[in-house]
Amino acid sequence: MKSLLKISIPTLLVAMTLSLYSSSVNPPKRGSIAAYSQYGFSGEEVEAIQRTMRDWGVYHGEITGYYGPQTEEAVRRVQRHHGLKVNGIADNATLQVLGLEINESPMTASQAEVNLLARMISAEGRGEPYEGQVAIGAVIMNRINHPSFPDSLSGVLYQDGAFTALVDGQFNEPIAESAYSAARDAINGWDPSGGAIYYHNPKKHNNAFMNARPVITVIGDHLFCS
Repeated sequence: MKSLLKISIPTLLVAMTLSLYSSSVNPPKRGSIAAYSQYGFSGEEVEAIQRTMRDWGVYHGEITGYYGPQTEEAVRRVQRHHGLKVNGIADNATLQVLGLEINESPMTASQAEVNLLARMISAEGRGEPYEGQVAIGAVIMNRINHPSFPDSLSGVLYQDGAFTALVDGQFNEPIAESAYSAARDAINGWDPSGGAIYYHNPKKHNNAFMNARPVITVIGDHLFCS
């Protein structure tokens, strides 16, 4: 899995400045954020979760490897039955009762990274519904893992011409409180965009490239595209 941060010295100084600024709005917490299999995830671990729960008779869907609503609800049933926190997320405690291997090194993000992602979400998604804010963060996370984009958070955010918020000054505005939660949700794997790597508001531009992108979903004023 790609690292979230590969920062040059100038970019690091910018990120540190932004982190200090955002800390005055929302003081950083110690520790890091772990990303466990949950709604929107896909992969071999999800297949194993589905297969085990189907064997137990609590999951009745297909073995798809995609963590959709049926999988999430089945995980909730398992959690209720075993007295675990009922959140629909296949965390270590849930994997343990399922008898599955626990990931000892899940993806983590520092508070500085959360702050940086929150700043862009706030700048690009101010006034959008919460799901739309998370989707903006998810697009950024999807780009980190896509071969056509830089493989770090800072690289994606500061890529030339990628985000209008860096040009029109919105990036320097105070961060909306909801953007911090949206950043954490996006880092933790919630992807309301459906795997999109682009988004745009067609009312605010006439860019032929963006208008030609296949639309995956629409949330608020934004089209999320592949």
